Amino acid sequence: MIKKRAESYYKRLGTEPLLESTIPERFQMITAQYADCEAVVSVHQGRRLTYADMQDAVRIVSRGLLGLGFCTGDRIGIWSTNNLEWLLLQMATAEIGVILVNINPAYRLRELAYALQRSEVHGLFVIPSFHTSDYVSMLVKLIPALKEQGAAISNADFPVLRKIILYYPENPEKTSKPHPGFLLWQDLIRSAERISEQNLADQTKKLDPYEAINIQYTSGTTGFPKAVVLSHHNILNNAYFTAQAMNFGEGDRLCVSVPFYHCFGMVLANLLCLATGGCLVIPCEYFDAGQVLEAIHTEHCTAVHGVPTMFIAELEHSDFNTFDLSSLRTGIMAGAPCPPSLMSDVMEKMHCHEILIGYGQTEASPITHLTAIDDSFERRTETVGRNLPHQEVRICDPLDGTSTVAFGNVGEICFRGYHIMKGYYGDEEATQKAIDQDGWLHSGDLGIMDEDGYVQVTGRLKEMIIRGGENIYPREIEDFLFTHPKVATAAVFGIPDKFYGEEVVAWIQLHSGEVCSEDQIKSYCKDAIAHFKIPKHIMFVEKFPMTVTGKIQKFRMREITVKGLQERQG
Repeated sequence: MIKKRAESYYKRLGTEPLLESTIPERFQMITAQYADCEAVVSVHQGRRLTYADMQDAVRIVSRGLLGLGFCTGDRIGIWSTNNLEWLLLQMATAEIGVILVNINPAYRLRELAYALQRSEVHGLFVIPSFHTSDYVSMLVKLIPALKEQGAAISNADFPVLRKIILYYPENPEKTSKPHPGFLLWQDLIRSAERISEQNLADQTKKLDPYEAINIQYTSGTTGFPKAVVLSHHNILNNAYFTAQAMNFGEGDRLCVSVPFYHCFGMVLANLLCLATGGCLVIPCEYFDAGQVLEAIHTEHCTAVHGVPTMFIAELEHSDFNTFDLSSLRTGIMAGAPCPPSLMSDVMEKMHCHEILIGYGQTEASPITHLTAIDDSFERRTETVGRNLPHQEVRICDPLDGTSTVAFGNVGEICFRGYHIMKGYYGDEEATQKAIDQDGWLHSGDLGIMDEDGYVQVTGRLKEMIIRGGENIYPREIEDFLFTHPKVATAAVFGIPDKFYGEEVVAWIQLHSGEVCSEDQIKSYCKDAIAHFKIPKHIMFVEKFPMTVTGKIQKFRMREITVKGLQERQG
Protein backbone atom coordinates (compact mmCIF):
# COMPACT_ATOMS: atom_id res chain seq x y z
CA MET A 1 0.00 0.00 0.00
CA ILE A 2 1.16 3.53 -0.81
CA LYS A 3 -0.11 6.68 0.82
CA LYS A 4 0.20 9.82 -1.30
CA ARG A 5 -0.45 13.52 -0.77
CA ALA A 6 -0.48 16.54 -3.10
CA GLU A 7 2.89 17.68 -1.78
CA SER A 8 6.35 16.09 -2.21
CA TYR A 9 5.67 13.31 0.30
CA TYR A 10 5.74 9.56 -0.20
CA LYS A 11 5.14 6.67 2.20
CA ARG A 12 5.40 2.98 1.36
CA LEU A 13 3.67 0.75 3.88
CA GLY A 14 4.89 -2.53 2.41
CA THR A 15 3.22 -5.91 1.93
CA GLU A 16 5.59 -7.64 4.39
CA PRO A 17 5.94 -6.57 8.03
CA LEU A 18 9.23 -5.39 9.45
CA LEU A 19 11.48 -8.07 10.95
CA GLU A 20 11.33 -7.92 14.75
CA SER A 21 14.26 -10.25 15.35
CA THR A 22 17.85 -9.58 16.32
CA ILE A 23 20.69 -10.25 13.87
CA PRO A 24 21.72 -13.55 15.56
CA GLU A 25 18.09 -14.78 15.61
CA ARG A 26 17.80 -14.13 11.87
CA PHE A 27 21.17 -15.74 11.18
CA GLN A 28 20.23 -18.87 13.16
CA MET A 29 17.00 -19.19 11.19
CA ILE A 30 18.82 -18.85 7.85
CA THR A 31 21.51 -21.32 8.92
CA ALA A 32 18.85 -23.90 9.82
CA GLN A 33 17.46 -23.59 6.28
CA TYR A 34 20.71 -23.44 4.31
CA ALA A 35 23.26 -25.21 6.53
CA ASP A 36 25.14 -26.89 3.66
CA CYS A 37 25.08 -23.90 1.29
CA GLU A 38 28.12 -21.65 0.98
CA ALA A 39 27.84 -18.56 3.15
CA VAL A 40 31.17 -16.90 2.36
CA VAL A 41 34.11 -17.31 0.02
CA SER A 42 37.19 -15.20 0.77
CA VAL A 43 39.07 -15.51 -2.51
CA HIS A 44 42.23 -13.69 -1.47
CA GLN A 45 42.46 -15.77 1.72
CA GLY A 46 41.60 -19.07 -0.01
CA ARG A 47 38.87 -19.85 2.53
CA ARG A 48 35.26 -21.06 2.20
CA LEU A 49 32.57 -21.58 4.82
CA THR A 50 29.12 -23.11 4.57
CA TYR A 51 26.38 -21.63 6.75
CA ALA A 52 26.94 -24.39 9.30
CA ASP A 53 30.69 -23.71 9.29
CA MET A 54 30.05 -19.99 9.55
CA GLN A 55 27.74 -20.38 12.55
CA ASP A 56 30.32 -22.56 14.35
CA ALA A 57 33.08 -20.03 13.67
CA VAL A 58 30.94 -17.10 14.81
CA ARG A 59 30.04 -18.87 18.06
CA ILE A 60 33.70 -19.51 18.85
CA VAL A 61 34.49 -15.81 18.34
CA SER A 62 31.43 -14.83 20.41
CA ARG A 63 32.55 -17.06 23.29
CA GLY A 64 36.09 -15.76 22.90
CA LEU A 65 34.90 -12.17 23.29
CA LEU A 66 32.97 -13.11 26.42
CA GLY A 67 36.02 -15.00 27.67
CA LEU A 68 38.14 -11.87 27.25
CA GLY A 69 35.69 -9.98 29.45
CA PHE A 70 33.64 -8.07 26.89
CA CYS A 71 29.92 -7.75 27.58
CA THR A 72 26.70 -6.22 26.23
CA GLY A 73 27.02 -2.49 25.60
CA ASP A 74 30.83 -2.52 25.34
CA ARG A 75 32.33 -1.09 22.18
CA ILE A 76 34.85 -2.98 20.05
CA GLY A 77 36.58 -1.24 17.16
CA ILE A 78 37.86 -2.92 14.02
CA TRP A 79 40.59 -1.27 11.96
CA SER A 80 41.05 -3.49 8.95
CA THR A 81 40.50 -4.09 5.27
CA ASN A 82 38.02 -6.73 4.00
CA ASN A 83 38.59 -10.27 5.25
CA LEU A 84 36.77 -13.23 6.78
CA GLU A 85 37.74 -12.27 10.33
CA TRP A 86 36.02 -8.90 9.87
CA LEU A 87 32.81 -10.71 8.96
CA LEU A 88 33.09 -13.16 11.87
CA LEU A 89 33.61 -10.28 14.29
CA GLN A 90 30.61 -8.43 12.84
CA MET A 91 28.31 -11.38 13.51
CA ALA A 92 29.91 -12.30 16.87
CA THR A 93 29.56 -8.82 18.36
CA ALA A 94 25.91 -8.82 17.30
CA GLU A 95 25.46 -12.22 18.98
CA ILE A 96 26.51 -10.92 22.41
CA GLY A 97 25.24 -7.34 22.17
CA VAL A 98 28.64 -5.68 21.86
CA ILE A 99 28.67 -2.54 19.70
CA LEU A 100 31.00 -2.86 16.71
CA VAL A 101 32.80 0.39 15.86
CA ASN A 102 33.86 0.53 12.20
CA ILE A 103 37.15 2.38 11.69
CA ASN A 104 38.24 3.55 8.25
CA PRO A 105 41.41 1.69 7.13
CA ALA A 106 42.71 4.95 5.65
CA TYR A 107 42.69 6.76 9.01
CA ARG A 108 45.97 8.18 10.18
CA LEU A 109 47.08 8.58 13.79
CA ARG A 110 45.05 11.66 14.67
CA GLU A 111 41.88 10.26 13.09
CA LEU A 112 42.32 6.91 14.82
CA ALA A 113 42.74 8.62 18.20
CA TYR A 114 39.59 10.64 17.55
CA ALA A 115 37.57 7.51 16.65
CA LEU A 116 38.74 5.58 19.72
CA GLN A 117 38.03 8.49 22.06
CA ARG A 118 34.72 9.61 20.50
CA SER A 119 33.23 6.10 20.67
CA GLU A 120 34.91 5.19 23.98
CA VAL A 121 36.22 1.95 22.52
CA HIS A 122 36.91 -0.88 25.02
CA GLY A 123 38.71 -3.19 22.60
CA LEU A 124 40.34 -2.92 19.19
CA PHE A 125 40.91 -5.56 16.50
CA VAL A 126 43.57 -4.62 13.98
CA ILE A 127 45.59 -6.08 11.10
CA PRO A 128 49.36 -5.39 10.92
CA SER A 129 49.26 -2.84 8.07
CA PHE A 130 47.44 -1.39 5.08
CA HIS A 131 49.31 0.13 2.12
CA THR A 132 51.91 2.46 3.66
CA SER A 133 50.21 2.51 7.06
CA ASP A 134 51.99 0.40 9.65
CA TYR A 135 49.14 -0.05 12.12
CA VAL A 136 51.32 -1.67 14.79
CA SER A 137 53.82 1.20 14.77
CA MET A 138 51.01 3.76 14.78
CA LEU A 139 49.38 2.14 17.81
CA VAL A 140 52.67 1.96 19.68
CA LYS A 141 53.19 5.66 18.97
CA LEU A 142 49.70 6.34 20.29
CA ILE A 143 50.12 4.04 23.32
CA PRO A 144 53.86 3.63 24.03
CA ALA A 145 53.18 1.24 26.94
CA LEU A 146 52.23 -1.45 24.38
CA LYS A 147 55.97 -2.12 24.00
CA GLU A 148 56.42 -3.51 27.46
CA GLN A 149 52.98 -3.69 29.04
CA GLY A 150 51.00 -6.90 29.38
CA ALA A 151 47.57 -7.56 27.85
CA ALA A 152 45.79 -5.22 30.29
CA ILE A 153 46.24 -1.75 28.77
CA SER A 154 46.21 1.38 30.88
CA ASN A 155 46.42 4.79 29.20
CA ALA A 156 45.13 8.16 30.39
CA ASP A 157 44.18 9.29 26.86
CA PHE A 158 42.10 6.13 26.32
CA PRO A 159 40.77 5.32 29.80
CA VAL A 160 38.32 2.57 28.77
CA LEU A 161 40.52 0.83 26.15
CA ARG A 162 41.47 -2.52 27.69
CA LYS A 163 42.65 -4.84 24.91
CA ILE A 164 44.13 -4.66 21.41
CA ILE A 165 43.91 -7.85 19.37
CA LEU A 166 46.19 -8.21 16.34
CA TYR A 167 45.34 -10.71 13.63
CA TYR A 168 46.95 -11.81 10.37
CA PRO A 169 44.28 -12.45 7.67
CA GLU A 170 46.75 -14.27 5.41
CA ASN A 171 47.82 -16.56 8.28
CA PRO A 172 45.27 -16.78 11.15
CA GLU A 173 47.41 -19.37 12.91
CA LYS A 174 50.40 -17.04 13.22
CA THR A 175 51.53 -16.74 16.83
CA SER A 176 54.35 -14.17 16.68
CA LYS A 177 53.56 -11.05 18.71
CA PRO A 178 55.27 -7.72 17.85
CA HIS A 179 55.01 -6.31 21.39
CA PRO A 180 53.84 -7.61 24.82
CA GLY A 181 50.80 -5.31 24.90
CA PHE A 182 49.08 -6.99 21.95
CA LEU A 183 46.86 -10.06 22.05
CA LEU A 184 46.53 -12.34 19.01
CA TRP A 185 43.57 -14.00 17.29
CA GLN A 186 44.68 -17.27 18.85
CA ASP A 187 44.32 -15.72 22.31
CA LEU A 188 40.72 -14.92 21.40
CA ILE A 189 40.08 -18.52 20.30
CA ARG A 190 41.63 -19.93 23.47
CA SER A 191 39.47 -17.61 25.57
CA ALA A 192 36.39 -19.30 24.11
CA GLU A 193 37.16 -22.36 26.24
CA ARG A 194 36.14 -20.41 29.35
CA ILE A 195 32.57 -19.90 28.09
CA SER A 196 30.06 -22.69 27.45
CA GLU A 197 27.55 -22.81 24.60
CA GLN A 198 24.79 -22.42 27.19
CA ASN A 199 26.39 -19.26 28.57
CA LEU A 200 26.44 -17.86 25.05
CA ALA A 201 22.82 -18.86 24.38
CA ASP A 202 21.71 -17.19 27.61
CA GLN A 203 23.50 -14.00 26.58
CA THR A 204 21.93 -13.97 23.12
CA LYS A 205 18.40 -14.46 24.49
CA LYS A 206 18.68 -11.21 26.45
CA LEU A 207 19.20 -9.07 23.34
CA ASP A 208 16.67 -6.48 22.21
CA PRO A 209 16.29 -5.72 18.46
CA TYR A 210 16.17 -2.01 19.26
CA GLU A 211 19.50 -1.99 21.11
CA ALA A 212 22.54 -0.30 19.57
CA ILE A 213 24.76 -2.77 17.74
CA ASN A 214 26.97 -0.65 15.50
CA ILE A 215 28.75 2.70 15.33
CA GLN A 216 29.73 3.97 11.90
CA TYR A 217 31.58 7.17 11.13
CA THR A 218 30.19 9.47 8.47
CA SER A 219 32.33 9.35 5.36
CA GLY A 220 34.02 12.70 5.82
CA THR A 221 33.06 14.23 2.44
CA THR A 222 32.49 17.55 4.20
CA GLY A 223 35.05 17.35 6.99
CA PHE A 224 34.66 16.21 10.60
CA PRO A 225 33.09 12.71 10.91
CA LYS A 226 30.31 11.92 13.39
CA ALA A 227 29.69 8.60 15.16
CA VAL A 228 26.37 7.18 13.90
CA VAL A 229 24.66 4.71 16.26
CA LEU A 230 22.59 1.95 14.61
CA SER A 231 20.51 -0.92 16.02
CA HIS A 232 19.75 -4.53 15.02
CA HIS A 233 16.34 -3.26 13.86
CA ASN A 234 17.85 -0.49 11.74
CA ILE A 235 20.36 -2.45 9.71
CA LEU A 236 18.73 -5.89 9.58
CA ASN A 237 15.54 -4.52 8.04
CA ASN A 238 17.46 -2.28 5.67
CA ALA A 239 19.46 -5.27 4.43
CA TYR A 240 16.37 -7.48 4.16
CA PHE A 241 14.19 -5.04 2.20
CA THR A 242 17.09 -4.14 -0.07
CA ALA A 243 17.47 -7.85 -0.84
CA GLN A 244 13.75 -8.02 -1.61
CA ALA A 245 14.10 -5.15 -4.08
CA MET A 246 16.98 -6.99 -5.76
CA ASN A 247 15.07 -10.31 -5.78
CA PHE A 248 18.17 -11.64 -4.01
CA GLY A 249 18.27 -14.84 -1.99
CA GLU A 250 19.37 -18.47 -1.88
CA GLY A 251 21.47 -19.31 -4.92
CA ASP A 252 22.67 -15.76 -5.44
CA ARG A 253 26.36 -14.93 -5.04
CA LEU A 254 27.35 -11.33 -4.35
CA CYS A 255 30.84 -10.07 -5.18
CA VAL A 256 31.57 -7.30 -2.67
CA SER A 257 34.19 -4.77 -3.74
CA VAL A 258 33.13 -1.99 -1.39
CA PRO A 259 34.77 -1.75 2.07
CA PHE A 260 33.20 -3.52 5.04
CA TYR A 261 33.83 -0.57 7.32
CA HIS A 262 31.09 1.37 5.51
CA CYS A 263 27.35 0.70 5.51
CA PHE A 264 27.45 -0.25 1.84
CA GLY A 265 29.68 -3.22 2.60
CA MET A 266 28.65 -4.16 6.12
CA VAL A 267 24.86 -3.86 5.63
CA LEU A 268 24.09 -4.07 1.91
CA ALA A 269 26.62 -6.85 1.24
CA ASN A 270 27.51 -8.81 4.39
CA LEU A 271 24.21 -8.63 6.21
CA LEU A 272 22.14 -8.74 3.03
CA CYS A 273 23.67 -12.13 2.15
CA LEU A 274 23.57 -13.64 5.63
CA ALA A 275 19.98 -12.55 6.21
CA THR A 276 18.70 -14.19 3.03
CA GLY A 277 20.78 -17.33 2.39
CA GLY A 278 22.99 -15.86 -0.34
CA CYS A 279 26.75 -16.30 -0.62
CA LEU A 280 29.16 -13.45 0.02
CA VAL A 281 32.23 -13.48 -2.23
CA ILE A 282 35.16 -11.36 -0.99
CA PRO A 283 37.45 -10.88 -4.01
CA CYS A 284 40.23 -8.85 -2.38
CA GLU A 285 41.14 -7.03 0.83
CA TYR A 286 40.63 -3.64 -0.86
CA PHE A 287 39.30 -2.72 -4.28
CA ASP A 288 41.20 -4.03 -7.27
CA ALA A 289 39.29 -4.08 -10.57
CA GLY A 290 41.15 -7.11 -11.91
CA GLN A 291 40.58 -9.19 -8.79
CA VAL A 292 36.89 -8.26 -8.76
CA LEU A 293 36.48 -9.36 -12.39
CA GLU A 294 38.41 -12.57 -11.69
CA ALA A 295 36.19 -13.40 -8.69
CA ILE A 296 33.00 -12.83 -10.69
CA HIS A 297 34.40 -15.09 -13.40
CA THR A 298 35.62 -17.96 -11.20
CA GLU A 299 32.89 -17.86 -8.54
CA HIS A 300 30.00 -17.35 -10.99
CA CYS A 301 28.69 -14.34 -9.09
CA THR A 302 25.15 -13.19 -9.83
CA ALA A 303 25.52 -9.74 -8.26
CA VAL A 304 28.16 -7.06 -7.81
CA HIS A 305 28.04 -3.81 -5.85
CA GLY A 306 30.10 -0.69 -6.32
CA VAL A 307 30.32 3.06 -6.69
CA PRO A 308 30.49 4.46 -10.25
CA THR A 309 34.27 4.84 -10.19
CA MET A 310 34.62 1.12 -9.41
CA PHE A 311 32.42 0.12 -12.34
CA ILE A 312 34.39 2.48 -14.61
CA ALA A 313 37.67 0.86 -13.49
CA GLU A 314 36.27 -2.61 -14.17
CA LEU A 315 34.96 -1.71 -17.62
CA GLU A 316 38.23 -0.03 -18.60
CA HIS A 317 40.45 -2.85 -17.26
CA SER A 318 42.91 -3.97 -19.94
CA ASP A 319 41.85 -7.64 -19.59
CA PHE A 320 38.11 -6.96 -19.34
CA ASN A 321 37.23 -9.04 -22.41
CA THR A 322 38.99 -12.13 -21.05
CA PHE A 323 36.53 -12.55 -18.17
CA ASP A 324 33.19 -14.35 -18.42
CA LEU A 325 30.67 -12.14 -16.60
CA SER A 326 27.55 -13.77 -18.02
CA SER A 327 26.53 -15.09 -14.58
CA LEU A 328 25.84 -11.52 -13.40
CA ARG A 329 22.26 -10.35 -13.07
CA THR A 330 21.99 -7.57 -10.50
CA GLY A 331 23.76 -5.37 -7.99
CA ILE A 332 23.67 -1.86 -6.61
CA MET A 333 25.47 1.22 -7.86
CA ALA A 334 25.45 4.03 -5.30
CA GLY A 335 27.57 6.72 -3.66
CA ALA A 336 27.68 9.09 -6.64
CA PRO A 337 25.68 9.98 -9.79
CA CYS A 338 25.60 7.36 -12.55
CA PRO A 339 25.77 8.77 -16.09
CA PRO A 340 23.53 7.01 -18.65
CA SER A 341 26.51 5.81 -20.71
CA LEU A 342 27.95 4.02 -17.66
CA MET A 343 24.61 2.44 -16.81
CA SER A 344 24.28 1.21 -20.39
CA ASP A 345 27.78 -0.32 -20.33
CA VAL A 346 27.19 -2.06 -16.98
CA MET A 347 23.92 -3.51 -18.23
CA GLU A 348 25.22 -4.68 -21.60
CA LYS A 349 28.96 -5.36 -21.24
CA MET A 350 28.78 -6.71 -17.66
CA HIS A 351 25.39 -8.42 -18.17
CA CYS A 352 23.90 -6.64 -15.12
CA HIS A 353 20.53 -6.03 -16.75
CA GLU A 354 18.86 -5.68 -13.35
CA ILE A 355 21.44 -3.31 -11.82
CA LEU A 356 19.78 -0.89 -9.38
CA ILE A 357 20.69 2.67 -8.47
CA GLY A 358 20.74 3.24 -4.72
CA TYR A 359 20.72 6.34 -2.55
CA GLY A 360 20.87 6.95 1.17
CA GLN A 361 23.24 7.85 3.97
CA THR A 362 24.88 6.26 6.97
CA GLU A 363 22.39 7.91 9.31
CA ALA A 364 19.62 5.99 7.49
CA SER A 365 21.16 2.49 7.75
CA PRO A 366 21.93 3.36 4.77
CA ILE A 367 19.46 2.80 1.91
CA THR A 368 16.46 5.10 1.58
CA HIS A 369 15.86 4.84 -2.17
CA LEU A 370 16.30 2.19 -4.86
CA THR A 371 15.23 1.97 -8.44
CA ALA A 372 13.20 -1.13 -9.33
CA ILE A 373 14.13 -3.99 -11.62
CA ASP A 374 11.30 -3.10 -14.01
CA ASP A 375 11.92 0.67 -14.02
CA SER A 376 12.60 2.28 -17.37
CA PHE A 377 16.18 3.10 -18.35
CA GLU A 378 15.38 6.80 -17.95
CA ARG A 379 14.18 6.35 -14.38
CA ARG A 380 17.22 4.26 -13.55
CA THR A 381 19.56 7.00 -14.78
CA GLU A 382 17.64 10.18 -14.01
CA THR A 383 16.35 9.28 -10.52
CA VAL A 384 17.38 7.25 -7.47
CA GLY A 385 14.01 5.50 -7.43
CA ARG A 386 11.53 5.41 -4.56
CA ASN A 387 11.93 4.83 -0.86
CA LEU A 388 11.94 1.28 0.50
CA PRO A 389 8.83 -0.17 2.24
CA HIS A 390 8.06 1.14 5.74
CA GLN A 391 9.85 4.40 5.03
CA GLU A 392 8.62 7.95 4.56
CA VAL A 393 10.28 10.67 2.52
CA ARG A 394 9.44 14.30 1.89
CA ILE A 395 11.06 17.28 0.23
CA CYS A 396 11.06 20.27 2.55
CA ASP A 397 11.69 23.96 1.96
CA PRO A 398 15.43 24.47 2.54
CA LEU A 399 14.82 27.97 3.87
CA ASP A 400 12.45 27.15 6.74
CA GLY A 401 13.21 23.42 7.08
CA THR A 402 9.59 22.59 7.94
CA SER A 403 7.13 23.14 5.07
CA THR A 404 6.84 20.56 2.29
CA VAL A 405 7.37 21.80 -1.27
CA ALA A 406 5.12 20.98 -4.21
CA PHE A 407 5.95 18.13 -6.60
CA GLY A 408 8.70 19.15 -9.01
CA ASN A 409 10.23 21.79 -6.75
CA VAL A 410 13.74 21.61 -5.32
CA GLY A 411 14.08 21.16 -1.58
CA GLU A 412 15.92 19.24 1.12
CA ILE A 413 15.32 15.47 1.16
CA CYS A 414 14.12 14.23 4.57
CA PHE A 415 13.53 10.68 5.84
CA ARG A 416 11.49 9.05 8.60
CA GLY A 417 11.01 5.42 9.63
CA TYR A 418 12.59 2.31 11.17
CA HIS A 419 15.92 3.03 9.44
CA ILE A 420 16.73 6.33 11.16
CA MET A 421 19.77 6.17 13.45
CA LYS A 422 19.46 6.24 17.21
CA GLY A 423 21.67 9.33 17.15
CA TYR A 424 25.27 10.50 17.10
CA TYR A 425 27.24 8.89 19.90
CA GLY A 426 28.09 11.40 22.62
CA ASP A 427 26.71 14.35 20.64
CA GLU A 428 23.12 15.18 21.55
CA GLU A 429 23.38 18.66 20.04
CA ALA A 430 24.34 17.30 16.60
CA THR A 431 21.60 14.64 16.87
CA GLN A 432 18.94 17.30 17.49
CA LYS A 433 20.17 19.30 14.52
CA ALA A 434 19.96 16.25 12.24
CA ILE A 435 16.61 14.83 13.46
CA ASP A 436 13.80 17.30 14.07
CA GLN A 437 11.13 17.05 16.76
CA ASP A 438 8.80 15.15 14.41
CA GLY A 439 11.40 12.46 13.75
CA TRP A 440 12.49 13.61 10.29
CA LEU A 441 16.16 13.13 9.45
CA HIS A 442 17.38 16.07 7.38
CA SER A 443 19.79 14.68 4.78
CA GLY A 444 21.48 17.88 3.66
CA ASP A 445 20.80 16.75 0.07
CA LEU A 446 18.70 18.71 -2.40
CA GLY A 447 16.21 16.88 -4.57
CA ILE A 448 12.99 16.83 -6.57
CA MET A 449 10.10 14.37 -6.21
CA ASP A 450 7.57 13.53 -8.92
CA GLU A 451 3.97 12.45 -8.34
CA ASP A 452 4.94 8.76 -8.38
CA GLY A 453 7.43 9.26 -5.54
CA TYR A 454 10.58 9.03 -7.66
CA VAL A 455 13.33 11.31 -6.39
CA GLN A 456 16.05 13.05 -8.35
CA VAL A 457 19.03 14.19 -6.28
CA THR A 458 20.18 17.61 -7.49
CA GLY A 459 23.09 18.24 -5.11
CA ARG A 460 24.12 19.04 -1.57
CA LEU A 461 22.41 21.87 0.29
CA LYS A 462 25.83 23.17 1.35
CA GLU A 463 27.24 22.71 -2.17
CA MET A 464 24.69 24.91 -3.92
CA ILE A 465 26.59 27.69 -5.71
CA ILE A 466 25.21 31.22 -5.58
CA ARG A 467 26.82 33.22 -8.39
CA GLY A 468 25.65 36.81 -8.79
CA GLY A 469 22.29 35.94 -7.22
CA GLU A 470 21.76 32.84 -9.42
CA ASN A 471 21.31 29.49 -7.66
CA ILE A 472 23.45 26.86 -9.42
CA TYR A 473 23.18 23.15 -8.70
CA PRO A 474 26.50 21.32 -9.40
CA ARG A 475 24.74 18.04 -10.22
CA GLU A 476 23.04 19.63 -13.25
CA ILE A 477 26.39 20.74 -14.71
CA GLU A 478 28.03 17.41 -13.89
CA ASP A 479 25.26 15.53 -15.70
CA PHE A 480 25.82 17.72 -18.77
CA LEU A 481 29.61 17.29 -18.71
CA PHE A 482 29.11 13.51 -18.57
CA THR A 483 27.56 13.73 -22.05
CA HIS A 484 30.90 14.83 -23.55
CA PRO A 485 32.37 11.73 -25.23
CA LYS A 486 35.83 12.29 -23.75
CA VAL A 487 34.69 12.82 -20.15
CA ALA A 488 34.77 9.83 -17.77
CA THR A 489 33.98 11.68 -14.53
CA ALA A 490 33.31 15.28 -13.55
CA ALA A 491 32.89 17.12 -10.26
CA VAL A 492 31.62 20.68 -10.01
CA PHE A 493 31.82 23.03 -7.03
CA GLY A 494 32.06 26.70 -6.14
CA ILE A 495 34.95 28.83 -4.92
CA PRO A 496 34.83 32.37 -3.47
CA ASP A 497 34.83 35.29 -5.91
CA LYS A 498 35.03 38.97 -4.94
CA PHE A 499 32.65 40.15 -7.69
CA TYR A 500 30.09 37.35 -8.12
CA GLY A 501 30.29 35.87 -4.62
CA GLU A 502 31.14 32.46 -6.05
CA GLU A 503 32.50 31.08 -9.31
CA VAL A 504 32.00 27.65 -10.87
CA VAL A 505 34.88 25.16 -11.00
CA ALA A 506 34.95 21.76 -12.74
CA TRP A 507 37.43 18.95 -12.16
CA ILE A 508 37.36 16.51 -15.08
CA GLN A 509 38.81 13.04 -15.51
CA LEU A 510 39.02 11.99 -19.15
CA HIS A 511 38.61 8.48 -20.52
CA SER A 512 41.87 6.59 -20.85
CA GLY A 513 43.94 7.85 -23.80
CA GLU A 514 41.81 10.95 -24.45
CA VAL A 515 43.13 14.52 -24.72
CA CYS A 516 40.99 17.63 -24.27
CA SER A 517 41.46 21.35 -23.57
CA GLU A 518 39.71 23.82 -21.31
CA ASP A 519 38.51 25.78 -24.36
CA GLN A 520 37.00 22.64 -25.91
CA ILE A 521 34.96 21.99 -22.76
CA LYS A 522 33.76 25.60 -22.58
CA SER A 523 32.85 25.53 -26.26
CA TYR A 524 30.86 22.34 -25.67
CA CYS A 525 28.97 24.09 -22.86
CA LYS A 526 28.24 27.27 -24.84
CA ASP A 527 24.64 27.47 -26.10
CA ALA A 528 23.88 24.18 -24.29
CA ILE A 529 23.71 25.48 -20.71
CA ALA A 530 23.20 28.99 -19.33
CA HIS A 531 26.31 31.17 -19.51
CA PHE A 532 26.50 31.58 -15.73
CA LYS A 533 26.67 27.78 -15.28
CA ILE A 534 29.70 27.35 -17.55
CA PRO A 535 32.73 26.62 -15.34
CA LYS A 536 35.18 29.51 -15.17
CA HIS A 537 37.99 27.21 -14.05
CA ILE A 538 38.49 23.72 -15.47
CA MET A 539 41.11 21.29 -14.18
CA PHE A 540 41.94 17.98 -15.85
CA VAL A 541 42.98 15.40 -13.26
CA GLU A 542 43.89 11.72 -13.17
CA LYS A 543 42.03 11.14 -9.91
CA PHE A 544 39.87 12.88 -7.32
CA PRO A 545 40.41 13.06 -3.57
CA MET A 546 37.99 10.43 -2.28
CA THR A 547 36.88 8.54 0.77
CA VAL A 548 37.62 4.79 0.84
CA THR A 549 34.00 4.21 -0.28
CA GLY A 550 34.59 6.21 -3.47
CA LYS A 551 32.79 9.40 -2.51
CA ILE A 552 34.38 12.53 -3.94
CA GLN A 553 35.60 14.99 -1.29
CA LYS A 554 34.69 18.37 -2.74
CA PHE A 555 35.90 20.27 0.31
CA ARG A 556 39.43 18.98 -0.43
CA MET A 557 39.08 19.87 -4.11
CA ARG A 558 37.98 23.36 -3.15
CA GLU A 559 41.01 23.78 -0.87
CA ILE A 560 43.41 22.55 -3.59
CA THR A 561 41.86 24.79 -6.26
CA VAL A 562 41.87 27.94 -4.16
CA LYS A 563 45.49 27.36 -3.10
CA GLY A 564 46.55 26.70 -6.69
CA LEU A 565 44.89 29.87 -8.00
CA GLN A 566 46.44 31.94 -5.23
CA GLU A 567 49.91 30.59 -6.05
CA ARG A 568 49.37 31.26 -9.75
CA GLN A 569 48.37 34.86 -9.05
CA GLY A 570 51.44 35.33 -6.83
